[in-house]
Amino acid sequence: MNVVINSVVIKTRQGEVRGSAIDGVHSFKGISYAAPPFGANRLLPPQPVEAWSGVRDALNFGPTVPQPLAPSSLDDLLPNPNIPGEDCLNLNIWSSDLGSIGHPVLVWIHGGLFEFGTGAAYDGSRFARDGIVCVTINYRVGAEGFLDLGDGTANLGLLDQIAALEWVQENIAAFGGDPDNVTICGESAGAMSVATLLAMPRAEGLFCRAIAQSGAAHHTISAATALRVGQHLATQLGVAATRAAISLVPVDRLIQAQAELDAELAAHPDPDYWGSEVVSAMLLWQPVVDGDVIPSPPLDRIAAGAGAGIDIMVGTNTDEHRAMLVPGGAIDSAKRRLRQRVTPDFLASAVAAYGLPVEETLFAYRALHPGACSGDLLAAIQTDWYWRIPAIRLADAHALGGSATYVYEFAWQSPEFDGRFGACHGLEIAFVFDTLDKKFKPFMGPLLGTNPPQQLADKMHAAWVAFATNGDCGWPKYDLSRRAAMRFDLTSAVVDDPRSAERMLWAGVR
Repeated sequence: MNVVINSVVIKTRQGEVRGSAIDGVHSFKGISYAAPPFGANRLLPPQPVEAWSGVRDALNFGPTVPQPLAPSSLDDLLPNPNIPGEDCLNLNIWSSDLGSIGHPVLVWIHGGLFEFGTGAAYDGSRFARDGIVCVTINYRVGAEGFLDLGDGTANLGLLDQIAALEWVQENIAAFGGDPDNVTICGESAGAMSVATLLAMPRAEGLFCRAIAQSGAAHHTISAATALRVGQHLATQLGVAATRAAISLVPVDRLIQAQAELDAELAAHPDPDYWGSEVVSAMLLWQPVVDGDVIPSPPLDRIAAGAGAGIDIMVGTNTDEHRAMLVPGGAIDSAKRRLRQRVTPDFLASAVAAYGLPVEETLFAYRALHPGACSGDLLAAIQTDWYWRIPAIRLADAHALGGSATYVYEFAWQSPEFDGRFGACHGLEIAFVFDTLDKKFKPFMGPLLGTNPPQQLADKMHAAWVAFATNGDCGWPKYDLSRRAAMRFDLTSAVVDDPRSAERMLWAGVR
């Protein structure tokens, strides 16, 4: 194939930007949607970008937001470029048709435990090839994005996402997009953000559809817990627990302190010290139910009708939590302990911590997973607590309204590493973006193997394109009587109520 590269200039409301075009797909990278969040703007809501004269190059990805290094055990699985610079509240656009207006828009919100990640880790060119204007964004993470000190300022990362969506409303028509046909889509913490945005008054009118991949509406913390975390951070830094004091701490020191708190949480997960929401999720930084940006728990708001006018697709991967337990050998440690005791203490403790009856739960999961070792059972239970049950509850809550709800499960199991990862967390991303090609360095790339099934990518990518275009995924809508879900695999098929046993087991608990 001959690769033809050209440049093109587009005028936004803030100024002109120069992008590039390769074989008919235009890309614009590193466009600022908000002012750099440093100096006088640090730890404050996003501020408008100052207009500029002349033409700014948008040829390369822009700076990434401040963040610690991702866990070393996931380095090969999660490409996460670290690009220095202060102008980090930026976005990237791929479009195949700049001469017309009216193409559907998909805005991708990256994952990363609310502590890592960047829009620069994704390539939206295949969406653009298929008529979708694809946008990926950065937003503040960690303390920079979710510090709450009880001072009326919280959820800056979510406010960044809203600022990016507002930029899209104002400017995307210049790139061939329809501001009235915007779908937000995210995975993991990005999906949790998507579900939270569904329930946020400030996000109303900024999108008409939403896709939540492996993340839903459960993962928030109370203002009291967030304040406790903020105070622990100030103590770790040796400064007063005020926004002004922490904003003067050098970025590198703040990131180091976050890493120190993460290590302390892992070593001593005491709910009385950290707060139960933090310990159960092992996440220090999460969206905060502050009574303002997030008025009340998102799932409660969705059940009460928030987001009722938005079509949604929500789903999970069959073996989500194996991505967390296989690297580093935690799942093997569980196996070794199984040889010592039939019911390992740690597994029973985990079940009890989730509020489930231990004996009944272990009996049920052994029946659901015949021959599973202790580590496999732990992975299945944590998959349900962390990912699958919240997705089911989100689908249930939204299905009560009048707009479409669609559910899927990604079940293709990686053949690599003796198949031990299964259909784990993040494995579906390369299929959704149709970037199985090695040139894209896709998420979970080492798990794709030498010959990943392109036909599965064709089917999933087409479903995401169809949903972003007209709100119809191509399989039956989800309702509380049938609970239809598309199970994506080498042979994909609709399955009715595919996780009924788990759903009922967790009833009243999760």
